[in-house]
Amino acid sequence: MNKSFSLKATAVKACVCLSLVACGNAKTETEEDVQYVKTVQAERISDAAELSYPGKTKSSEEVNVAFRVSGPIQKVFVKEGQFVSKGQLIAQMDPRDYEVQLSATQAEYEQIKADAERVMALYKEEGTSASNYDRARYGLQQIKEKLAHHKNQLADTRLYAPISGYVQSKMHESGETVSAGMPVVSMFNAGDVEIEVFVPASDYARQNDLISATCSFEVTPGKIYPLEVVRISKEANASQLYAARLRIKGDYDHKKITPGIATMVYASYQAPNEEDGVVVPTTAIDRQDDESYVFVLDPSTSTVKRRSVEVGRIDLEGNIQVLKGLKPNETVVCAGVRYLTDGQQVKELEKASKANVGGLL
Repeated sequence: MNKSFSLKATAVKACVCLSLVACGNAKTETEEDVQYVKTVQAERISDAAELSYPGKTKSSEEVNVAFRVSGPIQKVFVKEGQFVSKGQLIAQMDPRDYEVQLSATQAEYEQIKADAERVMALYKEEGTSASNYDRARYGLQQIKEKLAHHKNQLADTRLYAPISGYVQSKMHESGETVSAGMPVVSMFNAGDVEIEVFVPASDYARQNDLISATCSFEVTPGKIYPLEVVRISKEANASQLYAARLRIKGDYDHKKITPGIATMVYASYQAPNEEDGVVVPTTAIDRQDDESYVFVLDPSTSTVKRRSVEVGRIDLEGNIQVLKGLKPNETVVCAGVRYLTDGQQVKELEKASKANVGGLL
């Protein structure tokens, strides 16, 4: 009996131990199901956003000058950087072939003209038919147009400056053969310069919210120049950027500020009118199927809710604008959002105090 009682007591103890172990494991598993998250509060967008873009000065008018005919270049009369006046001779093409062509056409014209005049004289005296008269008249008109065309071609062997300005570059030299329309010289005018910058799509969409724009140059230290928008391209380039041209308002030193100088453009935009315009770290954004989401923490239930948002520009500090879907002071998860699910139970990590940077104490 004692042996049997001992076995029963051992069995009871084993059951109790297994139950305690099971309870302990259940508690551990429950604790592991609660994920720790790092959170931040959404901050309101400031009244105005100050952005900057690298830019470069460009001439307000740039042209590539080309011959309208093909042939070998006889001589280029200008040098790079040289100022030329409108109508000044820039280059000369070898005119030999076009002179021969014009001479042959001139002889053909004289012959057809003489024949046409005889037919027309006979027609007045009723000595020929109306069809012969029409043939002579239209033949004369045709050779006149051909003669004018060949005269123009010979004239086009001389290339003149279409504007007054500076020679930016020479693409071809004397002795080279070029086709019609192939640029020989690049020029820019001697007037005001413009500044070209490239803006992302988010700023292109806000162009009507632009309050002001300024720029500065290293060649004129300490001076800030106000700008006005001249034009913005309607189509983005391969980098999804839009080219914008701005003009300096007021006077500036044309001898120092010339085309090709680097500058920095500072633009001030009006903040969005939406009451829920906020900024959060870019790490708080979860992007799926071309849509953006954040996980908002409900402190009363310690659960996160997945919410769709509309985002804007990313600033230099790594924050992104949330234009719609999030309100100021709402708490959002800012790390590991891709591992969360809608309605998941979470626990906030304690935020390091200003006196304990990095939570090392």
